[in-house]
Amino acid sequence: MILLKVIARLLDYPTAELQASHDALTAVVLEDTHLPRDRKQQLLSCIDRLCLGDLLDLQEEYVGTFDRGRATSLLLFEHVHGESRDRGQAMVDLMAQYEAAGLELDAKELPDYLPLFLEYLSLRPQEEVTGWLEDIHHILGLLAERLFQRESMYSVLMDSLLVLAGRQPDRRELARIVAAEERDDTPEALDKVWEEEMVKFVDDQGSSCSTGNVVGQRRRELEQVQTIHLSDKLMTDAAPRQTGRA
Repeated sequence: MILLKVIARLLDYPTAELQASHDALTAVVLEDTHLPRDRKQQLLSCIDRLCLGDLLDLQEEYVGTFDRGRATSLLLFEHVHGESRDRGQAMVDLMAQYEAAGLELDAKELPDYLPLFLEYLSLRPQEEVTGWLEDIHHILGLLAERLFQRESMYSVLMDSLLVLAGRQPDRRELARIVAAEERDDTPEALDKVWEEEMVKFVDDQGSSCSTGNVVGQRRRELEQVQTIHLSDKLMTDAAPRQTGRA
């Protein structure tokens, strides 16, 4: 499903290459048959903002949205396993899925990075795509609501993925849960996390078998990542078409 590749590009760090792909991204959404009209229009507006806005401002917004705190992390297993050992095994299992599909990584991204995972799904049969998206719909629902309450345009992308999954969560319940959460992206919250992780790092220096500290866990996960190459081209089998909107 090539639409997943579009959403993957939009969820990745904004670049000049992304902005140069405005027409191609727009064409795919216009020709899509999976999303309802209102969702497609929201997706087109997101494309316009990301491709036509000031790149530096967009990059700063991206970092503020996804790289400060864990609540909106794009690393899927972080929402399921946190920093436990189970996350490492889940990484290995997902890498096996990629390798079985004949994919190789050439980027320093963890295999559970959502844009990377969506690119993988874009190459899979429809039934498999739906199954995977159903499996993570609870994560997508929380991300959608957290981003919505933070007034982020990226909530539109999570909502689109939920439509493709065929699963719509109870938004009232999610709104209640998220509203009760303590924000983890404030300067005070980030300072607290940094201090706690430094203490763990220092405490674990004398233990060769410890797996508790975040720094060590991240390093081990990166070492587990083989190289996966997913083409930088948005489309390899679709001819350019008119992108004018009705």
